[in-house]
Amino acid sequence: MTRPLSPAPISPPVFDPTPDIRLIAADMDGTLLDDDDELHEHVWPLIDELHRRGIVFCPASGRQYDNLRARFAEVAGSVVFIAENGAYVVRDGHEVSSDGLDLGVVGRLVETARDLAAQGADIGVVVCGKRAAHIERNDAPFREEVDKYYLSLEVVEDLTQVDDEVLKVAVYDFGSAEETTAPAFEAFRATQQVVVSGRHWLDVMSPTANKGEGIRALQRALGVTPAQTMVFGDFLNDLEMMDAADYSFAMDNAHPRLRERARYVAPSNAENGVVRTISSVLGLTWST
Repeated sequence: MTRPLSPAPISPPVFDPTPDIRLIAADMDGTLLDDDDELHEHVWPLIDELHRRGIVFCPASGRQYDNLRARFAEVAGSVVFIAENGAYVVRDGHEVSSDGLDLGVVGRLVETARDLAAQGADIGVVVCGKRAAHIERNDAPFREEVDKYYLSLEVVEDLTQVDDEVLKVAVYDFGSAEETTAPAFEAFRATQQVVVSGRHWLDVMSPTANKGEGIRALQRALGVTPAQTMVFGDFLNDLEMMDAADYSFAMDNAHPRLRERARYVAPSNAENGVVRTISSVLGLTWST
């Protein structure tokens, strides 16, 4: 979701001395990707340079693991992945951690979405499993949105009967997820993680699944501390990630609540803010 930028352009910070960064995680949409859903050309040499320095780079997204791996195919061996908003963490093709939903909860979520649609809401549901993402709705407008984020996708007759380890239930609202879909799922907040992850998306996960927990799982696996961690995000599904790193950055286009939670602000996604900030903090001038 595009947010107003600061009155004056934000410049990447400089730290003296240079911090000992060992892990860098960046959200995708609205953060690492520009407004045309593209990665800046300098992302690739930056990842190579980070790998050379022993710094792990991690795309941390609500997107499916298969989608992320395909997007970073040429450097997949050099990065780790936090997928499904922290519910699935993968390193070198091996699971670091996962945090799934009870199938009974999945069924209740699907029925809630069906009730909302019956009331006139223009929504579609994605049941996100380890093996694939699953959908009932299959019209062209919905598929256009779903195909952006889910590479492995199955159309099924009944989402309450999905045979998979479910990591997340995502609801796409062609209107406003914050205004229409979120209130309908309010009752689930008492027992599940319910987060508006974009203008049109609402995600429901295990109560202990979020990007912050995904970061902590990686920190344990890699032997990295919060003081050695840098993170970037722009929306509400990035809130917990801000708490897992001493160097937490909200993009200049970020949701106001995320800007309040982060310690620092980076230039916007449209200004290649992630790459520019990493380069500034680590003293790399070639990519700025």
